Order: sequence, then C-alpha cells, then structure tokens
Amino acid sequence: MPLEQWKIRVNDVYEAYISWETFERIQSMLRDNYAEYDRNKTRGVPREGAALLQGIVYCGACGHKLLVQYKGGTRYLCNYLRQQYRVPVCQYLSADAIDRAVVGAFWQALSAVELDAYAAALAAEQQQRAALDHAQQQHLTRLRYDATLAQRRFEQVDPTNRLVAAELEQRWEGALRALKQAEETYAQQQGQSSRLASIPPELQAQFRAIAQHLPHLWAQECIGHIHKKALLRTLIDKVVLERVARDCVQTRIVWKGGASTTLMVDVPVGAFADLAGAERMEQIILEQSGTGVSDEEIARLLTAQGYRSPMRDVVLPSTVKTIRLKHRLFQKRSQSHPRQIEGYLTVPQLAQRLQLRPHWLYDRIANGRILVRKDVTTGLYLFPDTRATLEALSELQSGKRAQVSFDLAAVELDCGIPNSSEEGGNEPVRTWRGTCRGRTQSQQ
Repeated sequence: MPLEQWKIRVNDVYEAYISWETFERIQSMLRDNYAEYDRNKTRGVPREGAALLQGIVYCGACGHKLLVQYKGGTRYLCNYLRQQYRVPVCQYLSADAIDRAVVGAFWQALSAVELDAYAAALAAEQQQRAALDHAQQQHLTRLRYDATLAQRRFEQVDPTNRLVAAELEQRWEGALRALKQAEETYAQQQGQSSRLASIPPELQAQFRAIAQHLPHLWAQECIGHIHKKALLRTLIDKVVLERVARDCVQTRIVWKGGASTTLMVDVPVGAFADLAGAERMEQIILEQSGTGVSDEEIARLLTAQGYRSPMRDVVLPSTVKTIRLKHRLFQKRSQSHPRQIEGYLTVPQLAQRLQLRPHWLYDRIANGRILVRKDVTTGLYLFPDTRATLEALSELQSGKRAQVSFDLAAVELDCGIPNSSEEGGNEPVRTWRGTCRGRTQSQQ
C-alpha cells in the first residue's frame, strides 16, 4: 500500500540498512525529481534547456507553476487555468532578463559579504543568548531566595500551630518545585547548541575562492545548463513572477530558509509606447533634438537617466532617430525639404503619382525591368515628368510591357510619343535628355 495509507508502523524492530529519516529524505528527493507541473508539487530534475528557473518558477497572479516555452525565444508561460477552464493565458513572460536578474541576486548571496553578514548574525545571536542567560540566572537567584525564605519561616513557626505550619510547609514545597523546574529548564537550554554554527576558517577561505571564480566561469559558458540550474537550487527555493506593468515584472526570490528578495526586472516590449515613461522620454528627445544635439548624445543622456529602448537595456540611437523623424525633426535640410527638380520626378514622387509603393519601383530597378541610371549631381533616380513616363510604367505594372528604359542621355523615343515632323514623314525622331523607350510583349 502507499505510504500515506499505512495505519501502523513500528520503527527499529529489525536492523535496517538505512535509518527511517534517511529513507524519508531519499523518498522526498525522488518525488522532487519527478516533474508534476500540473499539481504544483515538485520541481523536477534540471534539464538541458536554457531556462535557468525551470521547475522553481511560479505565477504571482494565480500561484501555479510556470511552464517553459522555447518557441520564438525562451519564455515562462502560465497556462494552467487555460487548460482547466479555457480562459486566456495568465502570464507570458520573457525569460532572459528575469534569469539575468536572478543570477545577479544569486552572486550577491554567494559573495564574501554574506560571510560577514553570517558572522554578524552569529555574534548577535550570541549576544542575545548571553542576555537571556543573565535573565535566567537572575530568575534562579530569586527562586532560591524564595525557597530559603519559605524554609526559614517554616522552621520558625510553633509546631502547636498546625494550620499555620501546614500552610508554610506547602509554600516551602511549592517554592522548591518552582526552583527545581527552573533549574532543569536552564540545564536543558545550556545543553542545546547554537542554531547558527560558526564556519571554520578553512571552509571560509574555500567559500571566498568559489565566490570569486564561479561568476567568471559562468560567463565563459564553462558550466552547462544542468549544473547552472542545480547550483541555483542550492540557495533558491522558488521564484515568484508577476507582471506589474507592460515592461516590468516583479520578481520575488524565496531563499532556502524562508528569506526573500524582491526585484523589479525590466523585460522587453514590442512597442515604444509600452515603455514606462515613454511620454517623458519622447519629450526629452524632442527638446534635445530641437537644440541640435545628435542622436548618439541623446541616447547616452537618456540611458544615464534610466531610460531604455523597447528591446534593449539601454537607449539606442535608432530609437531616438525614429522618434525624431516621427515628429519631422530632420538634421539635414534635404530631409526636411522634398527634392523638387524641374522636369523630373524622384522615385517617391513617381510612386505617389502612380499610387504605388516606392519599394515596387526600387524592386523593378534592381531586377532590370526598369532601366534607369542615377543622376551624377543629385545621386537620385530621375524620371521625366511627362505623361509618357506614367503611361509606360502603368503598362509595366499591368503586364503589357516587360521592360521600360529611362536614360538621362539622348536616346531615341519609342514609347508612343509623336515626333516633331508631320505624320508619315521620314525625319528622324526628336531626342531630348530624359526620354524613355520600351518594347511591348508583342514586339518582343
């Protein structure tokens, strides 16, 4: 029968290989190595996955154990309520930032400073025990005095006063019983050892050496994920996570022994608006950009003030640039004033005329379906601002043409534009800078 269904158990009847306490400890370890995630009972053995808190991380909203998901990155997922009651997922948290914060707290707990704190706690307990011992000594002295006084009063009473003698005898016996009980209690407390044992100097030296070298080995990936998780579990009992904002997760580390540490961990978000203080950050960017400060300097300033980009721990210059361009604050005059070249259209202007995306034109230029060369002066692709240009590109878009050529040199015109001579004339076709030519699919 299962152990919990046993009605009677008599220990130490027969000689055993191991003690009952050792057997219970082994059974507890076996149960803990079996991962019962749905029942929130055991942690499971450390595995090869990158999530360092696998098996010891819990949801701060509903209290259930979090699962690990590696799809699209390492994440902690609370889906117990979804499985049981078909409700939305409770929490969905990115694991990398949380793991880094917990490991940092682990190194602090493992540092040599903790040895000093341990020694201070040991000295405080010894001081407390000394004060308690002094109080108990005073209590014993008072009880001994009461017993001696009761004895002296009993001995001085006249035996013929039986009632008085009987009362004084009872008081003397009561004082002796109280004294004996106090002395036994004091002796038991003196026999008990301190709850905090002092660490030998040799062990302290080894501990300090580990605390110094282990973080370096950890950063160099000399330790596998299994050993990292096992190492964290030596001090950490569990970690409770709760999202308090879109970009912040409250992380409570429960250490072995019951002490806890609470951290506020910044996690990646998908949009700038999801950041805490995004409005103030945007205001600072606009104020600094208006005075001519570069994006790199603004990014360093914001990082020093505690701000960050949506996916990074620091503010990137690209984030500053995005906000600046959103409000049409340009660092170059050419960016703030669209290029207007008389007689020609740029790619964005042409895309607006044709109601297309500029990418469509750039793609055809790249694959050779639109033949055009950059202007040497402006460095732009220039198209003649004529009706023929729009018609030729419209036919290319509809599939009537396979290729259209726009040349900044003098070329012949072959896209349906009449020449300067009379119809039927034999004069050559007029050419000009920036004409177009193309062949229809039937002509090919």
